Amino acid sequence: MILKTKPADVFVDRHNGPDAEAVAAMLRTIGVDSVEQLIDETVPAAIRLKRELNLPAALTERAFLAKFKGIAAKNKIYKNYIGLGYHDTQLPGVIQRNILENPGWYTAYTPYQAEIAQGRLEALINYQTMVIDLTGLEIANASLLDEGTAAAETMHMFHSQTKKKSATRYFVSDLVLPQTIDLVRTRATPLGIELVVGDHRSVDLSDDSLFGALLQYPAADGQIFDYKDFISKAHDHGIFVTVAADLLSLTLLTPPGELGADACVGNSQRFGVPMGYGGPHAGFLATKDAFKRVIPGRIIGQSIDAAGNKAYRMALQTREQHIRREKATSNICTAQVLLSVLAGMYAVYHGPQRIRQFATNIHALTQLLEKELKALGLEQVNEFYFDTLNIQLESAELQQAVKREAEAAGINFRYFGESNVGISLHQNTEAADVAFIVAVFAKVLGKSAAEAVEIPEEVELTWPKNFVRTSEYLTHPIFNTHHSEHEMLRYMKQLENKDLSLAHSMIPLGSCTMKLNATAEMIPVTWPEIGGLHPFAPREQAQGYQQIFEDLEAWLCEVTRFAAVSLQPNSGAQGEYAGLLVIRAYHEGNGQGHRNIALIPASAHGTNPASAVMAGMQVVVVKSTEDGNIDVEDLKAKAAQHADNLSCLMVTYPSTHGVYEETIIDICATIHQHGGRVYMDGANMNAQVGLTSPATIGADVCHLNLHKTFCIPHGGGGPGVGPIGVVADLAPYLPGHVVVEVGHEKATGAVSSAPWGSASILPISYAYISMMGGEGLKAATETAILNANYIKARLEEHYPVLYTGANGRCAHEMILECRHFKKAGIEVEDIAKRLMDYGFHAPTVSFPVAGTLMIEPTESESKEELDRFCDAMISIRKEIAAVESGKADAKDNVLKHAPHTAATVLAHEWTRPYSREQAVYPLEYVRAAKFWPTVSRIDSAYGDRNLICSCTPLEEYADQEEKLVATDKGPSY
Repeated sequence: MILKTKPADVFVDRHNGPDAEAVAAMLRTIGVDSVEQLIDETVPAAIRLKRELNLPAALTERAFLAKFKGIAAKNKIYKNYIGLGYHDTQLPGVIQRNILENPGWYTAYTPYQAEIAQGRLEALINYQTMVIDLTGLEIANASLLDEGTAAAETMHMFHSQTKKKSATRYFVSDLVLPQTIDLVRTRATPLGIELVVGDHRSVDLSDDSLFGALLQYPAADGQIFDYKDFISKAHDHGIFVTVAADLLSLTLLTPPGELGADACVGNSQRFGVPMGYGGPHAGFLATKDAFKRVIPGRIIGQSIDAAGNKAYRMALQTREQHIRREKATSNICTAQVLLSVLAGMYAVYHGPQRIRQFATNIHALTQLLEKELKALGLEQVNEFYFDTLNIQLESAELQQAVKREAEAAGINFRYFGESNVGISLHQNTEAADVAFIVAVFAKVLGKSAAEAVEIPEEVELTWPKNFVRTSEYLTHPIFNTHHSEHEMLRYMKQLENKDLSLAHSMIPLGSCTMKLNATAEMIPVTWPEIGGLHPFAPREQAQGYQQIFEDLEAWLCEVTRFAAVSLQPNSGAQGEYAGLLVIRAYHEGNGQGHRNIALIPASAHGTNPASAVMAGMQVVVVKSTEDGNIDVEDLKAKAAQHADNLSCLMVTYPSTHGVYEETIIDICATIHQHGGRVYMDGANMNAQVGLTSPATIGADVCHLNLHKTFCIPHGGGGPGVGPIGVVADLAPYLPGHVVVEVGHEKATGAVSSAPWGSASILPISYAYISMMGGEGLKAATETAILNANYIKARLEEHYPVLYTGANGRCAHEMILECRHFKKAGIEVEDIAKRLMDYGFHAPTVSFPVAGTLMIEPTESESKEELDRFCDAMISIRKEIAAVESGKADAKDNVLKHAPHTAATVLAHEWTRPYSREQAVYPLEYVRAAKFWPTVSRIDSAYGDRNLICSCTPLEEYADQEEKLVATDKGPSY
């Protein structure tokens, strides 16, 4: 007997859902003989790659983890006292295991379907409350990408709100974090805003050209200033003031809101989130209630459901780029939900007293360090400080000597000015660390120091009284209840149970690519070799990261066929923005800075026009044809009309309608003919990898959603990563960084606070590509197209498919027509809510066409799961038919009342014209794994009229315009 050997555990078979038997059955349903035939009928021959992907051979999970352990080991974990917004911290194990490492949390989608996202939404309300309390302001959003981004967003917000209409200058203290100044300058330039960087103690606030100011608290060098008079004088001259603050310091320091600040921004990283070589971390933004309608990003608010119960939802969504497009308050799409959840849970677990104790211990150790260093004869410059000392040495030579000795001892300080050394202590600093730091200086100075020191039991807070916080914070019971690990564990599990994620069922959202986030890909994220590095540590300490960056950039270049890649943008929308800045810089470099027209198809993702406006461009909309494609004649006419000023075209491929447009090469050539460049939105790269590429169709720039195509989880709405690839002549203009040299000759300004953006989650995409290899990546794309066309074949007799390609095929997603149901009173929202009763998250609702559903199954879903979803959609179609025929009441029916909670169906009295069983067990498979929504349909309008964005109990709002009701009244008719 002959036995044949071959690899027994191939990762691609784990990643792609259908096995060979299922593929054969799906092909029969579609009506083709092979996957190759399906691809030939779907993807135009003119754009197909001429060769296979040239990537390293695929590794097994075990082989990858072993190899990656060796790469990670090249990173050196030093004791980091650099500061500048990044600090060592301790993520409690109970939170790490049950949130950060838990797919129930990290595989959920943005909470647009709020009824099945109540746990995540409550966690975000906690985060907002934490930020509101600590900053002393009235409203906060549910996170921004990082501190620099948050600072830039407030500048933009206040520029739009100033009454000084001719004011175009923005003051920034020279003691703001250098990376923040860099990022704010990047944002300011395209908007025509001039940055004025200088000393806040001497700036002329009577200058009518100033509309806003940005201060740092404590300052970048560690000093604490009393900004109250500055803020008061600024207000006298109509100047808005933002304070960038250290969140932990605000447990001891007077909060910015009490100083009169209009906004407070910062980074919640030191609330338990590892440094991770720069990210991801949740930036925060708090402001006054007067700005709630223009605050950028997402805000979570309280509302009520159909039964009058408290329910959470994303509030004020009409500000979002999906709706307002070029008039949106920002281009923000992905935020940092998972990281803000971690930071909020850190506050819940530790509570106000323990968090204040962390701050007290840090300050006490900093006082102790100052005392010991002064005993060596060293000068400490900062009169008042929280956690950072500024040591003024006698010479640059002495500074370098300290640097050599410290690094030899495994320590990183900050070195700045001609001879200054900054030392920032943190939560994990102990008395022994203080002694070790002192020993470094003592050795350089040739002096002796005590081998051990002890933190005193009591220390005197020597700040002036007006510096010291007297107001309470984190007083809500949620921050004062779950301090034992058992209670914390149960609380987090309770919230997790309210949320639907990929751990429950497929999430078939078009354009969002909710695919498998394999465990082997996620494992390295929490390794200390990945999480423990400061982003401004010397590069020689991060050789593992440098290999990850170099390999990943090379692989993404191979996938896109571009010449260079920047990993810095930390969201898809930031990638769009960065790509447009590169195009802008290229035109300016060629003496054509007047080119500012961006052609954008009417069907484009909402972030496209919003990003274009942020990049200083004027948006010209290109029409769509009746079949959903770009109107080529309209495009050619507008390209010719604006030829002298044409900057770029922004195009999504395959189209937002799920079709490979045959004219794409001609479209790109037209733009190039008129001197413009082509920006391709990478939202649909899951339908390109291995079959075609952005460069092949003629694009010059493309962002890649690593949180879509390359398997970084969505995290309930973030983190994301949006690197950009560019052709050779654009490569010199990729983003740079003011603190760390990233090697681009004519670099544009930074678009993220950290030089490589959200570095610590790049290993996820690195793992995916490593374990898939070139053949596996191509197979994933083919399977995504197979799964989509299988759903299309099963559903098209029940729901018309709005757009298809030349041969009647869709790409990796499709749009179902639902607008004709309105005749029977059924809205697309009713279908979305009813799907919850079947255990599914809705597809994308009303985008890109109002009243439709856009479905993307991804390659990771098995035929069995696809069939369950199709069965649910077909069953819902029958329920709609019952309304259409008059068998079911047009208003009092199972769709209008969806979703159905356990409380609803267990009510003693049941008066509805359909059975309880039909409500909650509409198909047999639902019985086996019922997911129960915890609230009924939420009243969105009520939540916007009565905006409550913190944990404040509802009973304090007795004067609201509407009264809560005790029973389920059904939908509003």
